[in-house]
Amino acid sequence: MRVITGYPHYPEWRVKDGYTGWSRRELMGGVEVLRLRHHVPRTTNSLSRLHMELSFGVRLAFARWSRPDVVLVVSPALFSSAVAILRARLTPGRPAAAIWVQDIYSRGVVETGAGGSRMAWLAAQVESKILNSADGIVAIHERFKRHMVESLRIPVDKVKVIRNWTHLPASPNVDVAATRAKFGWNPGDIVVLHAGNMGKKQGLENVVNAARLAAQHKSRVHFVLMGDGNQRTTLEGLAEGLGHLQFISPLPDDDFMSALAAADILLVNELPGVKDMAVPSKLTSYFNAGVPIISATDSGSVTATEIAASKAGVRVDAANPLSLLQAAEDLGADSLRAKAMGRSGLRFRQETLSEAVAIGHYDEFLSSLASSRGR
Repeated sequence: MRVITGYPHYPEWRVKDGYTGWSRRELMGGVEVLRLRHHVPRTTNSLSRLHMELSFGVRLAFARWSRPDVVLVVSPALFSSAVAILRARLTPGRPAAAIWVQDIYSRGVVETGAGGSRMAWLAAQVESKILNSADGIVAIHERFKRHMVESLRIPVDKVKVIRNWTHLPASPNVDVAATRAKFGWNPGDIVVLHAGNMGKKQGLENVVNAARLAAQHKSRVHFVLMGDGNQRTTLEGLAEGLGHLQFISPLPDDDFMSALAAADILLVNELPGVKDMAVPSKLTSYFNAGVPIISATDSGSVTATEIAASKAGVRVDAANPLSLLQAAEDLGADSLRAKAMGRSGLRFRQETLSEAVAIGHYDEFLSSLASSRGR
């Protein structure tokens, strides 16, 4: 295996310190990684993301690939993936080309309001063409596959569902009292922690409003936003002087897992209308922590489906801060129910999101693609 990727920049939207030069090589877990520098926008919108993807795609097109048996590209980024698939198809004795779909672009245009109906139609046409150009497709959820087949006109036998697995080990034994003290969480606080990207589709203004209600009602609920993203500065401005809301910068894996395990409740928050575009990657880490989850999301969303299937938490309506606060108070007051949900999340992680099962499916998928090209 060999990896060609960009310079690390997410979720801060700036190249991480120490990553200089035009390209660099690394060895990660025994895998050779070639990093190619590309444009990183200071502000993110549809055009700036397209610029970023195409700048990486151009560099990718002229990079040395050796002689791969299979090229596996990851979307996002859809447009640099298209460049990679095109190069694979034009390579003499061409390798198989597969695409691993983490988010559905065209649904994102609709659900985040990034464009009107014409833009959504155009995005669906482009996405359909790119996906159909691949020899095989991995979807990370059955809902993704159904959308691809029914709306994007992808042949059903071309799409294989392989769930994302958690990249973190089992939750460590955490000194909860010490961890809470480290972050300034009082023993009597009901800590509701949202971890991960602070972007548009998360709709985290809802959390700011819920924290404001908590302050007005003198609630024990204490909200925490941990991570970074292009909306963080805006959210910090909205929350200025609000004691019931805390911001924490991204943490390394061990500290990250300790923070999740020390919280009373973990939160997934989404904009109204976000239903099919993505499966929140934070859910795998949440299940791993053994802590109950509140999902503030539309009914029928992928996130709501996951919470119902796992029995690891409760759902409240998106953009309804009072419902969010009440759900947190109810769970915080019922330790038996909260612990049962945490155990259910751990069981779901072990039975459904197992790394061994996923890697086995990938072994079969990639071997089959290689064989189809006579490798």
